Amino acid sequence: MNAASVPPAPRQTLSMTQVLVCGALIVTLSMGIRHGFGLWLQPITMDRGWTRETFAFALAIQNLAWGLAGPFAGMLADKYGAFRVLIVGSLLYAGGLVLMALATSGLAFTGSAGVLLGLAQSGTTYAVVYGVIARQVDPSKRSWAMGVTAAAGSFGQFLMVPVENWLIGGFGWQNALFVLGCLALIIMPLAFFLKEPVRAAATGPTQSVMAALREAFAYPSFRWLTLGYFVCGFQVVFIGVHLPSYLKDQGLAPGVATTALALIGLFNVFGTYTAGSLGQKLAKRHILAAIYALRAVAIAVFVLAPLTPMSVYVFASVMGFLWLSTVPPTNAIVAQIFGVQYMSMLGGFVFLSHQIGSFLGVWLGGKLFDATGSYNIVWWICVGLSAMAVAANLPVRETAIVRTQPVAA
Repeated sequence: MNAASVPPAPRQTLSMTQVLVCGALIVTLSMGIRHGFGLWLQPITMDRGWTRETFAFALAIQNLAWGLAGPFAGMLADKYGAFRVLIVGSLLYAGGLVLMALATSGLAFTGSAGVLLGLAQSGTTYAVVYGVIARQVDPSKRSWAMGVTAAAGSFGQFLMVPVENWLIGGFGWQNALFVLGCLALIIMPLAFFLKEPVRAAATGPTQSVMAALREAFAYPSFRWLTLGYFVCGFQVVFIGVHLPSYLKDQGLAPGVATTALALIGLFNVFGTYTAGSLGQKLAKRHILAAIYALRAVAIAVFVLAPLTPMSVYVFASVMGFLWLSTVPPTNAIVAQIFGVQYMSMLGGFVFLSHQIGSFLGVWLGGKLFDATGSYNIVWWICVGLSAMAVAANLPVRETAIVRTQPVAA
């Protein structure tokens, strides 16, 4: 038998169980830690004598830095593997949390809680982990697998918010951040289990990074997805950061906010898993449009109804079910249209739009509260943006892009 007749070696992959368990644990830590940052708003601003806008601006920068760094973190993960990116992200996460506790000026707080933690999250959350899932999990199970991982991030919120509240109450807000810094380092050993086998060199036409970017941004469905994701970022980060202070301003006990954030995390476990599973059977654009429409209804009813602990818990449960349920369908559509070669990078660009929305949601929340003494304007902005997201997702085409010519190497 000559060399030409030797069949190619089968492509090596990680086991799906290994990918899902380790990816889910990483997202549980990275997303779980950040979901509780709203609990620090009042203790930090009161202790440091800062305005709410100072705190909100730092977290707005965090979301913007996360979004801006996401495409580059994804590009590095696509080229060199997610393992290295996760290691660096874990170290940045721990360092950012420690420096956040030590910052005594608004500028230093923005540099640590904003820039460093934003960079850390770009390398330890969905875009990087989903790239591994897209490459290592069979396409027939991809949407479901992404739903499982997103559900893990939701469970992280449910698990970590009460833990963070307990740490703040028992040890003080600074020591609580030191403990979280130690937890962030656990991402490093988990990253070793997502170290992908070396991929064989492509035998057919390959695509360069610039060719992939030109193709994606010229494709209308990619632009519609990024617009819809902008709305998702605005809504969830505004609510996650400002809801505790909003409820306290309305005279509700601090425990109501803690329970609400935990309920968001708990019900998001079911919502993200459901969205990922439905993505295997239904048009994903219809799933996304339905999610945004239901968010508009939930927010409008919450604002108009009398505010009681029970109304808060119902709202938190409904919003929790819709919280990160946009993540599996959105990322599955990207992989379905463009393939998996640049999945992390393209997912990072879609997520950049999400984070621009996050920046505006968290910053405008603080800015408009300081200007008007109320969050009402921002609540109604969230309702209007939902309608825009419904209109943006309905025209999305989910079929694989047809490349009529060999792509650039």
